[in-house]
Order: sequence, then C-alpha cells, then structure tokens
Amino acid sequence: MANGRQWTHGPSFEAGGVRFRLWAPGEARVALALADRPEPVAMERRDEGFFEVFAEGVGAGARYRFQLADGTRVADPASRFQPDDVHGASETVDPEAYRWSETWTGVAWEDVVLYELHLGAFSRAGTFDGAAEMLDYLATVGVTAVEIMPVADFPGARNWGYDGVFLYAPDASYGRPERFKAFVEAAHGRGVAVILDVVYNHFGPDGNVLPRVAPEFFTSRHQTPWGEAINFDGPNARPVRDFVIENAEYWLEEFHLDGLRLDAVHAIRDDSRPDILDELAMRVRARFDRPIHLLLENETNAPGRLRREEGRPALYTAQWNDDVHHVLRVAATGQKTGYYVDYGETRLLARALAEGFAYQGQPSLHRGAPRGSPSADLPPTAFVAFVQNHDQVGNRAFGERLGALASPAAARALASVVLLLPQIPALFMGEEWGAEQPFLFFCDFSGELATAVREGRRREFSNFPEFSDPEGAAKIPDPLAEQTFLDSKLDWGKLDAERLAVTRAAIAARRAHVIPLLADIGRAGEAIEIGDQAVRVRWTAGTKSLILDANLEDRAQGFPPASGQVIWRSGDAGDSGELGPWAVRWSVVAP
Repeated sequence: MANGRQWTHGPSFEAGGVRFRLWAPGEARVALALADRPEPVAMERRDEGFFEVFAEGVGAGARYRFQLADGTRVADPASRFQPDDVHGASETVDPEAYRWSETWTGVAWEDVVLYELHLGAFSRAGTFDGAAEMLDYLATVGVTAVEIMPVADFPGARNWGYDGVFLYAPDASYGRPERFKAFVEAAHGRGVAVILDVVYNHFGPDGNVLPRVAPEFFTSRHQTPWGEAINFDGPNARPVRDFVIENAEYWLEEFHLDGLRLDAVHAIRDDSRPDILDELAMRVRARFDRPIHLLLENETNAPGRLRREEGRPALYTAQWNDDVHHVLRVAATGQKTGYYVDYGETRLLARALAEGFAYQGQPSLHRGAPRGSPSADLPPTAFVAFVQNHDQVGNRAFGERLGALASPAAARALASVVLLLPQIPALFMGEEWGAEQPFLFFCDFSGELATAVREGRRREFSNFPEFSDPEGAAKIPDPLAEQTFLDSKLDWGKLDAERLAVTRAAIAARRAHVIPLLADIGRAGEAIEIGDQAVRVRWTAGTKSLILDANLEDRAQGFPPASGQVIWRSGDAGDSGELGPWAVRWSVVAP
C-alpha cells in the first residue's frame, strides 16, 4: 500500500490503513460502515463540518458506506469507484496500485487534432479496453488528442455521461479505474493526449447522495436549468469549491490526463471573485508544469477567460466554438430554425472563421439580447472548431449526422474548412470516414424518472410541426430503450475508405503547412466577403500569410486568383479567378 496525496474529500491511503473523510456539516454523528466488519466505527467531528476516521488494516478493494445519525447508510460522495452502480457501496482504490511506466511530456496545443468520442458507442466492446484497441487506428488518421465524453459514475448501464453523480468514480460499465489509466498510458504511447469532459454545473437526477449528506452543497439563491445551483459562493462554500477544484486536479494527477473540457460553464452560478472557474484554472496552472489543456463550453462568448499572458493561456486554453459550427451548418443545410436563425449572414461566416466568435456583443434574435464580446485579439488557437459533435448531432430528434442533412460536396467543403483552419479542429467519432448511423440521446433510468425523461424528450420537440401530435411524437426514438443506444454505436464494418483517405490527407496537409505557422498567428485574420456564403480570409504569420478561399454555395462565384503555394483543394478550386460550387482552396504565401 502506497501513500498518495491527501485529498480534502474521499479516502486517503496511509501507512497501515485508510483515512476516511466525509463533509456532513448538518449531521450530529457519522460512522464508517465497512462491509467486512460487523459494527460501524464512529467518526470524529473535525473543523468545517468534516467527519474523519483512520481505519487500520483496510486496503484496496474494501466496500464501505457512511452511516448517518438517523441510521441511513449512504455511499461516499467522493467515492473512487462504485462497482455496483450509484446505489451500491463505495470501494477503496489505491491510487498508486497502477504502475505507470511512461515518460510522457504531453502534446503542444498547436499540434492538437481533437477527436471526441463516447466510450460506450465508440468501440464494439464499449469499454476503456475497447477504446484502447482503436488507438493505433486514431494515430494513423492523424489524431493527436482524444476528448472523452464524461465518465463520472452515472445510473444504469448507458448514458451520455452528463447525469453523473459520483464525480471521482469512473463508471463501472467502462471498466475499473485501473483500466482507464491503462487506456491513458496506451494513448500516450501512440502520441495521443487524453482530455476528459467534466460536468461542474449540476449533478444527475438519480443516485446523488449530496443533498442528503450535505444540503449546504446546493443553494436556492441561484437557479439553473436543473434546479438549485451548486453552492460556490455562499456560506460553507469552501468545501464545495475544494470538492470541484480537487476533482479537476484528481483526474489530471492520478490519471495522467492532459486536459479537461468543462461542460456548459454558462450555467454555473457564482458571484464571488475569483469565481470557481478562475480559481480552478489558477490552481491547475500553479500545480502542473506540463502542458494542460483546459477547454470551455460557454454560450456567453466571454473572451476574458481565454486571454493570453506572454503567449500562453492565463486561464483557459480554448473554447468550443459553436459559432463556427452554426455558420457552417446553415451554409450547408439552409436550416434557419431555433438558434440557427442567428447565423445565415455571410458577414457572420466571415467573422467566425477570421475572429472566432461570430457574436461579439451584437444582438441575438434567438436570445433577444446582445451576446459575446470582441475576440479579434485572441489567437485562432483559443477556439476549437467543428462541424459535428455530440450536442449538435445527438440533440436532434433522430440524431442525424451532417451527411444525412447536406450534400456530399457540402460536407467535403465544410471538412476542408475546419481541418485546415488555424483554430484547433475537432472531429466527432466516425466523422472522419463519413459514418451514417445516428448518434441518439440515450440513458438508463427506471421508474417514474424514466417516464419523465421519455415524456420530456417528446415535449422538447413538440414545437416542431412533425412532432406536434402524438403520432409524430411516438416516432422519436425512446431514450430509455437499449436499442437506441445500440443504434448509436459506430458500425466499423461500414467504414468508407475513400472518405477516410481524404481526411488523412487533409490532416497531413495541416501538419505540414498550417501547424508550423500557428505560433506566429497571434490574432484574428482579415476577412473579405466575396459573395453569398463565399469568403476569403487571410492570417498573417510572421512574414508569411495563410489564405482561405471558401465558396460555400451551390453555384460558382468569382474569387481572386490563387497566390503562393496551394496546399489543399476541395471541389472545383483551380487557380483561376473563380471557385465552383462548394469549393475550398487553402494557400500559403511566402515573401
């Protein structure tokens, strides 16, 4: 048994046993109930509402719960593993039992080609080990970082991951914590970084013991789409903040992860300064001296969190750029319902490609208020660009991928824009070979909660004419059905080798010609509107320039002739003063 870091929450291994801690400020007494011992052991009350006990002779694999004053027994909110799901006992995990042998130094952010995947749907096995078997393939594609949708323990056998309730425990359906570590080490051995999606804006609706153990963890002073907010800024907030910040440090430290993506931070409510997001980033930056990539999903388009100091991220490395997705999706499909109503203008396409945010303080028709702030002073690498991800595919009623909504020529054009864009490109699993099967919303609740989720999913689309009546609503795939999950798993037998070859070639062109320029592209590009959904963008990189000519229309349009070295073409993109329908041309101009 080894001595690991002493965390504020959860069990810590020490010489001769394990120290258990629980924050339960409202409880008069708490006891540790070990599965292999007949009687619970009283825990001593410490400062700030913590209870603590050192259990001699306890090692890895011990099952335990905490017994509260009224006799109720609950799992550890900071459990490291829940072998029997969210309503079972917690299990102790020795953090140093896995023997790392790697000498990994990380991947520079400029070198990242990101690949988002869901562990259950990515491989045939749907586990950490199953994903590890696919790493050689990902490396040959040119992927240099994988982003894994959340693994924090959720109820049932399948879930997108955003209903996690034990933030420190990898879900048992994917394998034990040691298998997650083995996956990370295997990825590193192939030059692939690992980034984990984490959720700090809410807990899932089933299995969360915190309201019972520590009601102070939540506050009615702020409301979120999921109800009461996590208490980051009220009385007793310090243990709550440490729970979340140390969770981020825990994944990075004990699992050797290369970064985190923080889900929907616009839904986090915190009026303190520094707020939880700033403090988390500052703590992480101070703790680690290797490359750590902290990513945000943030609808508010707040560039301040992405600021650079001496060329390096002061807080967060980059933000998922929904604006780029939206302008490209509207160009390719013509869809202008919902939030897409904001994105049909060519000037927004030009601004998103050149400057990152399309909305930089302008009024949003969909939101009915101004949105965002200027982002032109940020380097392009402060943004992650994509044309598909789990949200934009899975939040559709039938989970259609882009290939089902746009022509092949349009899909190729969009891929050609994103894969060579100075922003960091991201692929959604299967996108690289044109996967056609949907990615649907799925979960595995039971009882009344299952009924509520099923009905809520149908209500979500009731404003669409095709789903407004019971017959239409019944066609929406049942998120609780196992078949919905199975239909979302990648079918590797349908891999399109020709499409994959094009993706590989585009990433190779990025690696050879674009990545060497990124360190010298310190701010936004200059965009020119050529015509309807047709733009030219020029980025200055020292003495060189990177030029994008993109005609995202189904008719030819006049463009300036090509100059310099053409590094990539898609569609009818010759060197003359015209680009054909859905044509894209990238060039590098040297002195």
